[in-house]
Amino acid sequence: MKKIIPTPKPKRRLRLPLSILDRYIIKKFIGTYFFSIILIIMIVIVFDFNEKIDKLTQAHNDMGISWGKIAIDYYLNTIPYFSNLFSSLFVFISVIFFTSKLADRSEIIAMRACGMSFKRILRPYMISATFIGVLNLVLGAFVIPHSTKIRTDFENKYIKKKQISIVDNIQLQTENNVIAFFSSFNNDNKSGNGFSLDKFHNKKLVSHLTALRIQYDTLSDTRYRWKLFNYQIREMHGTSETVTSGIELDTIIPIEPTDLVYNRNQQETMTTPQIYEYIEKQRTRGSANLSTFEIEFHKRFASACAALILTIIGVTLSCEKRKGGMGLSLGLGLGLSFSYILFQTISSAFATKAGMPAMLAAWIPNIIFSIVAFALYRKTPK
Repeated sequence: MKKIIPTPKPKRRLRLPLSILDRYIIKKFIGTYFFSIILIIMIVIVFDFNEKIDKLTQAHNDMGISWGKIAIDYYLNTIPYFSNLFSSLFVFISVIFFTSKLADRSEIIAMRACGMSFKRILRPYMISATFIGVLNLVLGAFVIPHSTKIRTDFENKYIKKKQISIVDNIQLQTENNVIAFFSSFNNDNKSGNGFSLDKFHNKKLVSHLTALRIQYDTLSDTRYRWKLFNYQIREMHGTSETVTSGIELDTIIPIEPTDLVYNRNQQETMTTPQIYEYIEKQRTRGSANLSTFEIEFHKRFASACAALILTIIGVTLSCEKRKGGMGLSLGLGLGLSFSYILFQTISSAFATKAGMPAMLAAWIPNIIFSIVAFALYRKTPK
Protein backbone atom coordinates (compact mmCIF):
# COMPACT_ATOMS: atom_id res chain seq x y z
CA MET A 1 0.00 0.00 0.00
CA LYS A 2 1.40 3.37 -1.07
CA LYS A 3 2.07 5.82 1.73
CA ILE A 4 0.74 9.29 1.09
CA ILE A 5 3.03 12.02 2.38
CA PRO A 6 1.10 15.21 3.03
CA THR A 7 2.44 18.27 1.24
CA PRO A 8 3.72 20.78 3.78
CA LYS A 9 1.83 24.03 3.80
CA PRO A 10 3.90 27.03 2.76
CA LYS A 11 4.88 29.25 5.62
CA ARG A 12 3.03 32.50 5.74
CA ARG A 13 5.15 35.58 5.85
CA LEU A 14 4.01 38.47 7.94
CA ARG A 15 3.61 41.47 5.72
CA LEU A 16 2.29 44.90 6.35
CA PRO A 17 -1.12 45.43 4.71
CA LEU A 18 0.34 47.89 2.20
CA SER A 19 -0.61 47.83 -1.46
CA ILE A 20 1.65 48.84 -4.32
CA LEU A 21 -0.09 52.21 -4.35
CA ASP A 22 0.57 52.69 -0.62
CA ARG A 23 4.26 51.96 -1.05
CA TYR A 24 4.39 54.28 -4.05
CA ILE A 25 2.91 57.21 -2.10
CA ILE A 26 5.05 56.52 0.99
CA LYS A 27 8.19 56.40 -1.16
CA LYS A 28 7.28 59.67 -2.88
CA PHE A 29 6.36 61.41 0.39
CA ILE A 30 9.45 60.43 2.38
CA GLY A 31 11.76 60.84 -0.62
CA THR A 32 10.51 64.36 -1.34
CA TYR A 33 10.72 65.26 2.36
CA PHE A 34 14.35 64.19 2.77
CA PHE A 35 15.34 65.73 -0.56
CA SER A 36 13.80 69.06 0.51
CA ILE A 37 15.51 68.95 3.91
CA ILE A 38 18.92 68.18 2.37
CA LEU A 39 18.49 70.96 -0.18
CA ILE A 40 17.57 73.64 2.37
CA ILE A 41 20.38 72.54 4.73
CA MET A 42 22.94 72.89 1.93
CA ILE A 43 21.63 76.38 1.18
CA VAL A 44 21.71 77.35 4.88
CA ILE A 45 25.28 76.08 5.30
CA VAL A 46 26.48 77.99 2.22
CA PHE A 47 24.89 81.24 3.42
CA ASP A 48 26.12 80.72 6.99
CA PHE A 49 29.68 80.02 5.81
CA ASN A 50 29.62 83.09 3.60
CA GLU A 51 28.46 85.22 6.54
CA LYS A 52 30.95 83.84 9.08
CA ILE A 53 33.98 83.21 6.83
CA ASP A 54 35.95 86.11 8.36
CA LYS A 55 35.45 84.92 11.96
CA LEU A 56 36.12 81.29 11.03
CA THR A 57 39.31 82.27 9.22
CA GLN A 58 40.40 84.33 12.22
CA ALA A 59 39.73 81.38 14.55
CA HIS A 60 41.70 79.13 12.18
CA ASN A 61 44.69 81.48 12.06
CA ASP A 62 44.75 82.84 15.64
CA MET A 63 43.54 79.84 17.65
CA GLY A 64 44.83 77.04 15.43
CA ILE A 65 41.40 75.51 14.82
CA SER A 66 41.57 73.16 11.84
CA TRP A 67 39.02 73.36 9.06
CA GLY A 68 38.16 69.73 9.78
CA LYS A 69 37.19 70.62 13.36
CA ILE A 70 35.12 73.54 12.04
CA ALA A 71 33.33 71.23 9.59
CA ILE A 72 32.65 68.51 12.17
CA ASP A 73 32.04 70.41 15.43
CA TYR A 74 30.11 73.28 13.88
CA TYR A 75 28.60 72.46 10.49
CA LEU A 76 28.02 68.74 10.95
CA ASN A 77 26.19 69.48 14.21
CA THR A 78 24.22 72.21 12.45
CA ILE A 79 22.47 69.65 10.23
CA PRO A 80 20.29 68.00 12.95
CA TYR A 81 19.30 71.38 14.37
CA PHE A 82 18.04 72.82 11.09
CA SER A 83 16.47 69.49 10.08
CA ASN A 84 14.30 69.64 13.18
CA LEU A 85 13.68 73.39 12.82
CA PHE A 86 12.35 73.13 9.24
CA SER A 87 10.71 69.72 9.60
CA SER A 88 7.09 70.92 9.88
CA LEU A 89 7.57 73.35 7.00
CA PHE A 90 8.94 70.73 4.63
CA VAL A 91 6.42 68.06 5.60
CA PHE A 92 3.78 70.46 4.36
CA ILE A 93 5.65 71.50 1.22
CA SER A 94 6.56 67.89 0.35
CA VAL A 95 2.94 66.75 0.59
CA ILE A 96 1.67 69.61 -1.56
CA PHE A 97 4.47 69.25 -4.11
CA PHE A 98 4.11 65.58 -4.99
CA THR A 99 0.32 65.39 -4.41
CA SER A 100 -0.19 68.28 -6.85
CA LYS A 101 1.86 66.33 -9.39
CA LEU A 102 -0.35 63.28 -8.81
CA ALA A 103 -3.44 65.43 -9.34
CA ASP A 104 -2.04 67.06 -12.50
CA ARG A 105 -1.32 63.63 -13.97
CA SER A 106 -4.90 62.56 -13.09
CA GLU A 107 -3.59 59.82 -10.79
CA ILE A 108 -5.88 60.97 -7.97
CA ILE A 109 -8.84 60.77 -10.37
CA ALA A 110 -7.80 57.22 -11.32
CA MET A 111 -7.67 56.20 -7.65
CA ARG A 112 -11.16 57.52 -7.04
CA ALA A 113 -12.44 55.93 -10.23
CA CYS A 114 -11.27 52.57 -8.86
CA GLY A 115 -13.52 53.09 -5.84
CA MET A 116 -10.93 54.36 -3.35
CA SER A 117 -12.37 56.73 -0.79
CA PHE A 118 -10.54 59.86 0.27
CA LYS A 119 -9.99 58.29 3.70
CA ARG A 120 -8.30 55.29 2.02
CA ILE A 121 -6.07 57.60 -0.04
CA LEU A 122 -5.02 59.34 3.18
CA ARG A 123 -3.74 56.12 4.78
CA PRO A 124 -0.21 56.04 3.24
CA TYR A 125 0.12 59.75 3.90
CA MET A 126 -0.65 59.25 7.60
CA ILE A 127 1.77 56.30 7.84
CA SER A 128 4.53 58.48 6.37
CA ALA A 129 3.65 61.43 8.62
CA THR A 130 3.67 59.16 11.68
CA PHE A 131 7.12 57.86 10.73
CA ILE A 132 8.45 61.40 10.31
CA GLY A 133 6.79 62.56 13.54
CA VAL A 134 8.26 59.68 15.60
CA LEU A 135 11.67 60.22 13.97
CA ASN A 136 11.58 63.93 14.86
CA LEU A 137 10.45 63.13 18.40
CA VAL A 138 13.32 60.70 19.01
CA LEU A 139 15.92 62.94 17.37
CA GLY A 140 14.62 66.01 19.21
CA ALA A 141 14.60 64.19 22.53
CA PHE A 142 18.06 62.59 22.48
CA VAL A 143 20.23 63.31 19.41
CA ILE A 144 19.69 66.98 18.56
CA PRO A 145 20.32 68.34 22.12
CA HIS A 146 23.77 66.70 22.12
CA SER A 147 24.69 68.10 18.71
CA THR A 148 23.25 71.52 19.64
CA LYS A 149 25.45 71.64 22.75
CA ILE A 150 28.59 70.97 20.71
CA ARG A 151 27.57 73.56 18.10
CA THR A 152 26.68 76.30 20.62
CA ASP A 153 29.87 75.68 22.66
CA PHE A 154 31.93 76.04 19.48
CA GLU A 155 29.99 79.15 18.44
CA ASN A 156 30.31 80.82 21.86
CA LYS A 157 34.02 80.04 22.11
CA TYR A 158 35.32 80.75 18.62
CA ILE A 159 32.72 82.91 16.83
CA LYS A 160 30.84 85.00 19.40
CA LYS A 161 33.61 84.70 22.02
CA LYS A 162 31.03 85.14 24.77
CA GLN A 163 31.21 81.83 26.58
CA ILE A 164 30.13 82.24 30.20
CA SER A 165 32.23 80.10 32.53
CA ILE A 166 32.55 82.15 35.75
CA VAL A 167 29.58 83.44 37.77
CA ASP A 168 29.49 85.31 41.08
CA ASN A 169 27.16 85.49 44.09
CA ILE A 170 24.87 82.53 43.42
CA GLN A 171 22.17 81.67 45.93
CA LEU A 172 19.68 78.86 45.45
CA GLN A 173 17.47 76.51 47.41
CA THR A 174 18.72 72.93 47.19
CA GLU A 175 15.96 71.29 49.26
CA ASN A 176 13.15 72.41 51.51
CA ASN A 177 14.60 74.83 54.08
CA VAL A 178 18.16 74.40 52.74
CA ILE A 179 19.91 77.38 51.11
CA ALA A 180 23.29 77.22 49.32
CA PHE A 181 25.53 80.15 48.43
CA PHE A 182 28.62 80.44 46.19
CA SER A 183 30.78 83.57 46.16
CA SER A 184 32.03 82.46 42.74
CA PHE A 185 31.90 79.36 40.57
CA ASN A 186 34.08 78.37 37.60
CA ASN A 187 32.30 76.04 35.21
CA ASP A 188 35.51 75.10 33.37
CA ASN A 189 37.07 73.31 36.35
CA LYS A 190 33.74 72.76 38.20
CA SER A 191 34.96 74.46 41.37
CA GLY A 192 33.74 77.31 43.55
CA ASN A 193 34.94 79.58 46.33
CA GLY A 194 33.25 80.99 49.42
CA PHE A 195 30.64 78.23 49.79
CA SER A 196 28.01 78.09 52.53
CA LEU A 197 25.04 75.82 53.22
CA ASP A 198 22.34 76.85 55.72
CA LYS A 199 19.63 74.56 57.07
CA PHE A 200 16.50 75.93 58.70
CA HIS A 201 13.80 74.41 60.88
CA ASN A 202 10.67 76.44 61.67
CA LYS A 203 12.46 79.49 60.22
CA LYS A 204 15.35 79.05 62.67
CA LEU A 205 18.92 78.33 61.60
CA VAL A 206 19.96 74.88 62.85
CA SER A 207 23.10 74.24 60.77
CA HIS A 208 25.65 76.49 59.07
CA LEU A 209 28.35 74.94 56.86
CA THR A 210 31.14 76.98 55.27
CA ALA A 211 34.07 76.02 53.02
CA LEU A 212 36.81 78.06 51.41
CA ARG A 213 36.65 75.93 48.25
CA ILE A 214 34.24 73.38 46.81
CA GLN A 215 34.90 70.95 43.94
CA TYR A 216 32.38 68.88 41.96
CA ASP A 217 33.51 65.25 41.57
CA THR A 218 33.14 64.58 37.84
CA LEU A 219 34.75 61.11 38.09
CA SER A 220 32.31 59.71 40.63
CA ASP A 221 29.45 57.45 39.57
CA THR A 222 27.27 59.04 42.27
CA ARG A 223 25.44 62.22 41.35
CA TYR A 224 25.74 65.39 43.44
CA ARG A 225 29.09 64.37 44.98
CA TRP A 226 31.15 67.38 46.09
CA LYS A 227 34.44 67.83 47.93
CA LEU A 228 34.76 70.58 50.54
CA PHE A 229 38.15 72.04 51.46
CA ASN A 230 38.87 73.89 54.73
CA TYR A 231 35.34 73.45 55.95
CA GLN A 232 33.53 74.24 59.19
CA ILE A 233 30.11 73.00 60.37
CA ARG A 234 28.20 74.75 63.14
CA GLU A 235 25.14 72.91 64.49
CA MET A 236 22.80 74.84 66.79
CA HIS A 237 21.02 73.08 69.65
CA GLY A 238 18.96 75.74 71.39
CA THR A 239 21.40 77.92 73.30
CA SER A 240 24.39 75.65 72.63
CA GLU A 241 26.22 74.73 69.43
CA THR A 242 28.65 72.14 68.10
CA VAL A 243 31.52 73.11 65.81
CA THR A 244 33.22 70.62 63.48
CA SER A 245 36.04 71.54 61.12
CA GLY A 246 38.49 69.81 58.83
CA ILE A 247 40.72 69.99 55.74
CA GLU A 248 38.67 67.90 53.30
CA LEU A 249 35.16 66.39 53.29
CA ASP A 250 33.31 64.27 50.73
CA THR A 251 29.59 64.97 50.82
CA ILE A 252 26.36 64.81 48.82
CA ILE A 253 24.73 68.15 47.96
CA PRO A 254 21.80 68.06 45.49
CA ILE A 255 23.35 70.62 43.15
CA GLU A 256 24.97 70.20 39.74
CA PRO A 257 27.16 72.66 37.80
CA THR A 258 24.34 73.10 35.26
CA ASP A 259 22.20 74.55 38.08
CA LEU A 260 24.75 77.29 38.69
CA VAL A 261 25.73 78.48 35.21
CA TYR A 262 22.90 79.39 32.85
CA ASN A 263 23.62 79.92 29.17
CA ARG A 264 21.20 81.36 26.66
CA ASN A 265 19.02 78.69 25.02
CA GLN A 266 20.31 76.14 27.52
CA GLN A 267 17.02 74.23 27.22
CA GLU A 268 17.87 73.34 23.60
CA THR A 269 21.00 71.49 24.74
CA MET A 270 19.12 69.25 27.20
CA THR A 271 17.46 65.95 26.38
CA THR A 272 13.74 65.61 27.06
CA PRO A 273 14.25 63.54 30.27
CA GLN A 274 16.82 66.12 31.45
CA ILE A 275 14.38 69.00 30.86
CA TYR A 276 11.64 67.17 32.78
CA GLU A 277 14.01 66.43 35.66
CA TYR A 278 15.27 70.02 35.66
CA ILE A 279 11.73 71.44 35.78
CA GLU A 280 10.73 69.18 38.66
CA LYS A 281 13.92 69.96 40.57
CA GLN A 282 13.54 73.71 40.13
CA ARG A 283 9.90 73.55 41.24
CA THR A 284 10.92 71.92 44.51
CA ARG A 285 13.43 74.74 44.94
CA GLY A 286 10.71 77.33 44.53
CA SER A 287 11.80 78.69 41.13
CA ALA A 288 8.93 80.55 39.50
CA ASN A 289 10.12 81.35 35.97
CA LEU A 290 10.51 78.03 34.13
CA SER A 291 8.48 78.94 31.05
CA THR A 292 11.34 78.59 28.55
CA PHE A 293 12.06 75.04 29.71
CA GLU A 294 8.38 74.07 29.90
CA ILE A 295 7.72 75.43 26.38
CA GLU A 296 10.69 73.50 24.98
CA PHE A 297 9.46 70.31 26.69
CA HIS A 298 5.90 70.54 25.30
CA LYS A 299 7.02 71.90 21.92
CA ARG A 300 8.95 68.71 21.17
CA PHE A 301 5.78 66.63 21.43
CA ALA A 302 3.62 69.23 19.68
CA SER A 303 6.03 69.46 16.72
CA ALA A 304 5.90 65.68 16.26
CA CYS A 305 2.09 65.76 16.14
CA ALA A 306 2.16 68.71 13.75
CA ALA A 307 3.36 66.40 10.96
CA LEU A 308 -0.01 64.59 10.99
CA ILE A 309 -2.08 67.80 11.05
CA LEU A 310 -0.13 69.53 8.31
CA THR A 311 -0.22 66.39 6.15
CA ILE A 312 -4.03 66.34 6.22
CA ILE A 313 -4.15 70.03 5.29
CA GLY A 314 -1.62 69.51 2.50
CA VAL A 315 -3.49 66.59 0.95
CA THR A 316 -6.87 68.36 1.06
CA LEU A 317 -5.40 71.47 -0.60
CA SER A 318 -3.63 69.65 -3.43
CA CYS A 319 -5.65 66.52 -4.23
CA GLU A 320 -7.72 68.22 -6.95
CA LYS A 321 -6.73 69.83 -10.23
CA ARG A 322 -6.75 73.60 -10.02
CA LYS A 323 -6.62 76.25 -12.71
CA GLY A 324 -3.62 77.81 -11.03
CA GLY A 325 -1.79 74.47 -11.16
CA MET A 326 0.90 73.48 -8.68
CA GLY A 327 1.93 77.11 -8.11
CA LEU A 328 -1.37 77.99 -6.43
CA SER A 329 -1.17 74.95 -4.12
CA LEU A 330 2.45 75.67 -3.23
CA GLY A 331 1.58 79.30 -2.55
CA LEU A 332 -1.22 78.29 -0.18
CA GLY A 333 1.06 75.72 1.43
CA LEU A 334 3.86 78.20 2.06
CA GLY A 335 1.38 80.72 3.45
CA LEU A 336 -0.07 78.22 5.90
CA SER A 337 3.39 76.87 6.81
CA PHE A 338 4.70 80.29 7.75
CA SER A 339 1.43 81.00 9.57
CA TYR A 340 2.06 77.91 11.69
CA ILE A 341 5.61 79.07 12.51
CA LEU A 342 4.25 82.56 13.29
CA PHE A 343 1.65 81.12 15.69
CA GLN A 344 4.40 79.10 17.41
CA THR A 345 6.55 82.21 17.88
CA ILE A 346 3.68 84.39 19.13
CA SER A 347 2.35 81.79 21.57
CA SER A 348 5.87 81.16 22.96
CA ALA A 349 6.29 84.90 23.50
CA PHE A 350 2.95 85.04 25.34
CA ALA A 351 4.09 82.22 27.61
CA THR A 352 7.43 83.81 28.49
CA LYS A 353 6.28 87.44 28.72
CA ALA A 354 2.55 87.37 29.51
CA GLY A 355 2.22 84.33 31.75
CA MET A 356 0.30 82.05 29.38
CA PRO A 357 0.51 78.37 30.48
CA ALA A 358 3.43 76.75 28.66
CA MET A 359 1.48 73.66 27.65
CA LEU A 360 -1.28 75.77 26.06
CA ALA A 361 1.30 77.97 24.31
CA ALA A 362 3.03 74.94 22.79
CA TRP A 363 -0.18 73.23 21.66
CA ILE A 364 -2.34 76.18 20.57
CA PRO A 365 -0.93 76.23 16.98
CA ASN A 366 -1.81 72.52 16.69
CA ILE A 367 -5.30 73.17 18.07
CA ILE A 368 -5.96 75.97 15.57
CA PHE A 369 -4.59 74.03 12.61
CA SER A 370 -6.49 70.90 13.68
CA ILE A 371 -9.70 72.90 13.27
CA VAL A 372 -8.50 74.07 9.83
CA ALA A 373 -7.62 70.47 8.87
CA PHE A 374 -11.02 69.18 9.98
CA ALA A 375 -12.84 71.91 8.03
CA LEU A 376 -10.84 71.21 4.85
CA TYR A 377 -11.32 67.46 5.25
CA ARG A 378 -15.11 67.86 5.54
CA LYS A 379 -15.12 70.17 2.52
CA THR A 380 -13.12 67.79 0.29
CA PRO A 381 -15.40 65.76 -2.06
CA LYS A 382 -15.52 62.15 -0.89
